[in-house]
Amino acid sequence: MAIISSAYAAQEASQEINPAEGGAENAGAAGSLAHGGVQKGAFPPFDTSNFAPQLVWLVLIFGVLYLLMSRLALPRVATILSTRETTIGADLDAARESQAKAQAADAQNNATLRTKKEEAQTIGREAQQKIAAEVGALPSAEKKFAEEIAAAEARIAAEKARAMTSVEGIATEAAAAIVAKLTGAQVDGAKLSAAYRDATTH
Repeated sequence: MAIISSAYAAQEASQEINPAEGGAENAGAAGSLAHGGVQKGAFPPFDTSNFAPQLVWLVLIFGVLYLLMSRLALPRVATILSTRETTIGADLDAARESQAKAQAADAQNNATLRTKKEEAQTIGREAQQKIAAEVGALPSAEKKFAEEIAAAEARIAAEKARAMTSVEGIATEAAAAIVAKLTGAQVDGAKLSAAYRDATTH
């Protein structure tokens, strides 16, 4: 609309410069309008005489648009892009840090697993060696135990024989005393011992 208005203003100025021609044209136009006709002429934006004002307005409008874009819109866009870049960079740094922590934790876990596995293998080997040593020492332990049992049986037999000897002497003495008291006769101890042995063996 501003370009068209400037075109009309330029046309009016050109008409004022040529009053005679303009008057004739106005008179002809008025006559034609009075007779019901239509005035014919070039479309104002395409009129060569209006190019200069149109260019001036074009430069002014683009200048204003450039100032508005450079002072208002572009700084906001730059701020948004800078904020977005900063946010993305921070997110990437956080992701890298989390990845590094995860890798470190995984490495530590693997090291711990290896250590525990080695400890378990060591304990297993020690247990196997201990069992093998115990199994190897079992025959000697059985032999030693048999020897101890035999020695104990020998001691028991010796104690039994000694006890039986003591019992035989006590029984012989008691029998001699009883016979002497009942009959008043003295009995030979050797005979009583022989009789006791015969009685105990049968």
